[in-house]
Amino acid sequence: MKLNLVPANTLGNCPTSAIRSVVPLAAMPPPTLSLYDKTAKALILALLFCCPASVFAANTWSYHQESDRLSNRTFSFAQSPLPPRGLYDNLRLEIICKDNTLQVAVEADSLIASQGSAFDFEYQIDKNPPVTLPMKTFKDTKRRGYTEESAKRIIDDLLTGQAIFIRVNTMIRTVLSAAMPLENAAEPIKRVVADCGLSLSGNAAGESAYSLSSFEQDFAKLPSEQQQQVLGKIQKIITETQKALLIQK
Repeated sequence: MKLNLVPANTLGNCPTSAIRSVVPLAAMPPPTLSLYDKTAKALILALLFCCPASVFAANTWSYHQESDRLSNRTFSFAQSPLPPRGLYDNLRLEIICKDNTLQVAVEADSLIASQGSAFDFEYQIDKNPPVTLPMKTFKDTKRRGYTEESAKRIIDDLLTGQAIFIRVNTMIRTVLSAAMPLENAAEPIKRVVADCGLSLSGNAAGESAYSLSSFEQDFAKLPSEQQQQVLGKIQKIITETQKALLIQK
């Protein structure tokens, strides 16, 4: 029987007593299932200890601060999680405070529109009526767009719901869509709003503000006669407000 001996120059720091008897490889027992199981468990534990917490908390909103490479000014943003793979397109929302201006941005892996071009952005909070708003791509990318004019409205709506569904209408007439939770969105979004020196009203501040989308949902439930009464009161309020503004001028 041929013995497979370990060369002397590869023994390293092993003590002499450990290598006095050399066992033939054929006589060594094969690795058992329990050995593989123990090894797998050890690897899993190592991953749990070594991987950053963000890897396991990828399904939550997060707050970040970065520095602009051109101006060296610090800006902050709240970032949504990516939707589940295979179910939706890779879309991500960001609430940004840059140069004391609020922005709501959407980022995609796919083409949205040419740089600096307008496109339609749709969102729906919970089961409220969907809202369509214009956005435009940044000047240096075709895969990322934003709005400043509608940022406050979107933020107010985000802070009143449990989930959001978004759609992006691209220049090649395809529609990108995604759904993401809003369960942990309030804290990072409020930090960004505070960074811009702004305050949230009503619901968004913590009570559950009454947003336009909520009004549209409630209004649709009313009988036509009551809808006319509500519209009449709203028209009266708007007229009185306009008169007051004219007097102040």
